[in-house]
Amino acid sequence: MPQTELKTDAVLGVAIPSRNARGRIARLGPVVDAVLANHDYPPLIERVLAEALTMTALLGSLLKERDGQMTLQAQTQNGIIDLMVCDYLRGELRGYIRYDKERLADASMNPPLLELFGDGYLAITFDQPIADERYQGIVPLEGKNLADAAQNYFAQSEQIPSLVRLAAEKREGHWHAGGLLLQHLPEGEDGRERLHTRLDHPDWPHVAIMGGSVKAEELTDPNLPLDNLLWRLFHDEEEVRTLASMTLSKGCRCDPEYVRSVIARFPAEEREAMVGDEGVITVDCAFCSSSFAIDPKTLG
Repeated sequence: MPQTELKTDAVLGVAIPSRNARGRIARLGPVVDAVLANHDYPPLIERVLAEALTMTALLGSLLKERDGQMTLQAQTQNGIIDLMVCDYLRGELRGYIRYDKERLADASMNPPLLELFGDGYLAITFDQPIADERYQGIVPLEGKNLADAAQNYFAQSEQIPSLVRLAAEKREGHWHAGGLLLQHLPEGEDGRERLHTRLDHPDWPHVAIMGGSVKAEELTDPNLPLDNLLWRLFHDEEEVRTLASMTLSKGCRCDPEYVRSVIARFPAEEREAMVGDEGVITVDCAFCSSSFAIDPKTLG
């Protein structure tokens, strides 16, 4: 395994040829702080979003197209969180959470998934514009945590044996998050053909046990190179290959000119109804908490 020395705000691919397994390992630090910077979220909500952003990085890095986009969305009822959205595009991450402050005040110290999200579902959407392909899988939000929900997604929507681990911790005022995704992908299977992967393949329990031994503090340690952690987990294998890596950053695609062009497409009477007391149309971006004031007279 080459020494890539990737430590944070990066995703690194991994393959274990003799076990027909591959996956991703990710660690996020400053990128999480940057996404959270404009939101005054309480600690519990920050932790959930940190884990969700990590999962988004793991899944988004599976896209084959550079301009492909992955969106993770949780819509729920009767939980602390009623909406969570994260997405990935070219290594850029963004996300936000809408939550019930009263329910949060009554929450337990470490609420399970059901308490956090109530009755709801997790939708994961992959868009690949060049291939003109769009695939969405929807699964119930079930299990102890978001990692369990992601495993359910692969088991139910794609029928791929998968292991997902997520962790997030705040140290000295800064967030550190990490995640591991491992999958059993027999040689020659790719794309939608993976749907027929055997769930009981003899190689998979071994990989799952080794990967499952990863500790939360290892995933979040900003001083532990990602390839060193992979080597710790799988050094007994014949070969462990590190694959392409990708750096991660905060990215929000809200843009004044784009917002203006969208508003301009609405009929004049609808634009007039959008005008506030100050004589402008105000558009808020939930992802970055930015507001755009559009003068209706400039829309033509």
